[in-house]
Amino acid sequence: MKKQAFNPFLPLEAYIPDGEPHIFGSRVYLYGSCDKEGGETFCMGDYTVYSAPVDDLSDWRCEGVIYSAKQDPDYRERPYMYAPDVVRGNDGRYYLYYCMSGAFGVGGYFGPISVAVCDTPAGKYEYLGCVRYPDGSPMKKYVCFDPCAFNDGGVIRLYYGTQYQGESNDVLARDEEKLTNVMERYNKSREEVLGTPDNVNGACMAVLENDMLTVKSEPQHIIPYEADFGGHEFFEASSMRKVGDKYYFVYSSQKNHELCYAVSDRPDGGFAFGGTIVSNGDVGIDGRSDSDRLNMTGTTHGSIIEINGQWYVFYHRLTHKSDYSRQACAERIRIASDGSISQVEMTSCGLNGAPLIGRGSYPAVIACNISNGHMPHGSNRIYAESFPNVTHSNFSDTALGADLEDGGVSRYTDRYIGEISDGTLIGFKYFSFENVKSISLTVRGQGSGVIQVHTAMEGEPVCTVPISPAENWTEFSSELSFHDGVFPVYLVFRGDGMIELKDIAFE
Repeated sequence: MKKQAFNPFLPLEAYIPDGEPHIFGSRVYLYGSCDKEGGETFCMGDYTVYSAPVDDLSDWRCEGVIYSAKQDPDYRERPYMYAPDVVRGNDGRYYLYYCMSGAFGVGGYFGPISVAVCDTPAGKYEYLGCVRYPDGSPMKKYVCFDPCAFNDGGVIRLYYGTQYQGESNDVLARDEEKLTNVMERYNKSREEVLGTPDNVNGACMAVLENDMLTVKSEPQHIIPYEADFGGHEFFEASSMRKVGDKYYFVYSSQKNHELCYAVSDRPDGGFAFGGTIVSNGDVGIDGRSDSDRLNMTGTTHGSIIEINGQWYVFYHRLTHKSDYSRQACAERIRIASDGSISQVEMTSCGLNGAPLIGRGSYPAVIACNISNGHMPHGSNRIYAESFPNVTHSNFSDTALGADLEDGGVSRYTDRYIGEISDGTLIGFKYFSFENVKSISLTVRGQGSGVIQVHTAMEGEPVCTVPISPAENWTEFSSELSFHDGVFPVYLVFRGDGMIELKDIAFE
């Protein structure tokens, strides 16, 4: 590593959720949706790709926009592109699979799955067509959503689908209201819904011809709709990986905030539930319940990948009190000798490979836990109620009194943790400290009190930093006194009013 890597590991202005990491050549590429900072709905941007050398995961480079929503024929009807994936075809070209949607997910389940192609991993992709049957008709069996493309030793497999619980065919056949809801949600007729074997919901797979468009074998479920995964049943975000001779199906569960996995000896069925890999609220770590989540939770999507002998899970976190501004994160994982993956906690150091150096200044928004003790689970909206969150504000040179010779306005952006009130906990994991004597916090707001500094979630603070009202960003400091070593740092505000936190620094 030439420099340290943080979570989120891309530049702070980048909002690339639903990440599918792939190694092509000597670089790892992250393909995902593109959210807007402070966005009003899901996936408002065109597909933008970042890549890094496989031997330096701190050095992420923006490859630019590789594909625009306007290139898809359905753009006028559904202008937003959802979670994509890219696979290298047997012809050596790269194929991009994606689905279109309207605002707030409306029409996102209507299909089909679109395909674009390029000669390079991150060049300018061109629209190729949609996944189709040999007669040319669009393939819309089950629900075309969140496609994952997988080259399985020359066999091109396409995974996709979504699943809502309590909608078995038996239930739908006798519950007209539920049946109507399913028909409207998926834009399917009564006959299409009730006539789909097993269920229209579910995780599905189709094999494609080498043209990367034509269905070679009829799509099928890879997991029966009624399969019991102990409350971690499939919801969306299909992703397939092969580890040795086993197939690992990575997906977002019904809980919505966790990436889980299932394992099979074959790619088209027989999957048994494996466990949870990561939760974007650290739910499940140390037995933590949903009500004790350590962040606002919400949609998640990602996958696992081995880079230079080390396995990682890529996922995303939420910001701006909504599901509409999500940022890419990653953690190291271990695949045990029995094939199992233990759940990993969210950290601030993710791809770094080591704790962060406990000296110098860090942006507060690399905090991996932000909680007031009753954080919400996200839904398809922006929350109005107050709770701590990663957010931003824009301002200009002229607003600061600068004299711009060209008469223009240069934009600046502050990114910080806002709406910090009494009892708010902000956690960073992990730092390596050696001979550190002081901590400084850059704060503004009308609140006053102290910020307690802890090296564990429970127990007495190692120091307190007095905070007074400040209209502009102001540095507040305190001496530190603890032994050298690797620790988390938890900040807890105790006081009146609200404050905002921009930076944390150690000397």
